[in-house]
Amino acid sequence: MTFPANPDLNPARITMYGADWCSDCRRSKALLDRRGVDYEYVDLEAIPDAADRAKAISGRTQIPVVVFPDGTHFTEPTDAELAAKLDEELAA
Repeated sequence: MTFPANPDLNPARITMYGADWCSDCRRSKALLDRRGVDYEYVDLEAIPDAADRAKAISGRTQIPVVVFPDGTHFTEPTDAELAAKLDEELAA
């Protein structure tokens, strides 16, 4: 039996799971915004299953979880880690 690919693991564009009360989320979101990145923001407070989806991706409960179209993800990335990955994405 073949199951369809999970779009949460390979999104069409960068997807960030976060919450407004989370300082790491605000910091990562600000970096994405400053860089002019086209991304989807999934608000864990507004979307009922979003926290479960983020945990399924990362295996952890920490946020933000930033998922890239190549299937990689970061959980609680530093600005340097996130910037380096964005640079890598742009170069590809």
